[in-house]
Amino acid sequence: MTKSDEQPNKTKELPETEIGQSSQQQNMQVTTKETLLALYDVEPQAVINKIDSASNKRAAKNRRDLYQAQQERTRQYYHADDGIKPTYLIKALKHQFVEYEHFVMSAELDKRSIADADGVRRLWEQIHIVDDIIAELVLHMPSHEAVGWQMSSQGRNYLRLPTVGRVRHDQDVVADQTSINSYVLGHFGVMSFTYDKAHYIGHVLGYLFCCYYFAYLSINYGVTALAENAIAEVEYASLATPQLVRLLQTLDVHSKQRVYQLAVICARLSTYATDKRIEKMLIAEVNEFDKKLQMKHLDLLLMQGVMPEMPTQKKEGEDDASQ
Repeated sequence: MTKSDEQPNKTKELPETEIGQSSQQQNMQVTTKETLLALYDVEPQAVINKIDSASNKRAAKNRRDLYQAQQERTRQYYHADDGIKPTYLIKALKHQFVEYEHFVMSAELDKRSIADADGVRRLWEQIHIVDDIIAELVLHMPSHEAVGWQMSSQGRNYLRLPTVGRVRHDQDVVADQTSINSYVLGHFGVMSFTYDKAHYIGHVLGYLFCCYYFAYLSINYGVTALAENAIAEVEYASLATPQLVRLLQTLDVHSKQRVYQLAVICARLSTYATDKRIEKMLIAEVNEFDKKLQMKHLDLLLMQGVMPEMPTQKKEGEDDASQ
C-alpha cells in the first residue's frame, strides 16, 4: 500500500505539525493575561521579493519561524490557566483586525446608509459567537495527522493570511493575527501566504472553512494537496482526493454546519465584502442625480435654447439678496 492510499495516522491532539520547537520553548508557559495577549501582537514580516538562492532560504526560514510561533501560541493558549484568559479572546483582539479597521472606515463613508453598516456593526458587537463556535468544534473534532493544502484565489490574499517572502500586491501584506481568518485558522493549524498562494497545514476543519469562505463570497478559488516536502521541516500528510473524502467522512454533519456558520460570519466581515459595499457607495455618488430628468433638460435646451433653472445653494453666511 502506498502512502497516498493510507488513512492519516491518528494522534492525540491537533494540529501535530512538529515544527522543530525547542524543549525550552515547549516548557515556557504564560502566567498573566498581558503575556498571553502579547503573543497575538505580531509585526508583519519583511517582504522578500528577490528570487535568488539566499532570498529563498531566508523566506523559507521566516515561514518556518512563523509556523513555530503560530503553533507555540496555540499551545500556550490551550494550556494557560482559565483565570488569565479573556472570557472571549476575539473581543480583546477585535480592534487589531484589518477587517474591523476597514469596516470602521467604510461606515464613515456611508453617508447615504446604503451599505448595511448597522447590520455589520451588530455582527461585530456579537463577535464572541466566533469563540463559542470554535470552542464547540475543538471539543468535538476527531483527531488526525495534520494535512497540508495549497490554495489560490485569483492570485490575491483574500483570506488575509500572514504574508511570508514574495508579495505581488502591497495591499496583500498582512501580519499574523491581524485578521479574523488567521485568528480562526490558528486554532486548527498553521498558515501563510506567499506571492499568489496560501498554505494551510492542520485539521481538515480549516480546509472546510476556507472552501466555505470562498464559496460564500463567490470568489473563484482552487485547493490542492500540498506536495510532500514542499514546506521544509514541517511534518504533514499530502492526501489524494479519495483519502480527503475518507477524512471528511470522519466529521459529523453538525461540525460541518458549525464550520459553515463560522465561515459565513468571517466572510460577511471580510475586507472583500466591505470593498463590495464601498463600490455600492461609489455607484451611488456617481448616480446621485436623476439622469432622465437631465436628458429632458438637455433636449429642451437643444430644441428651444432654454435651460431649466437649476436649484442653487447659498453659501454659508451669504446674505439674502432680497434683503
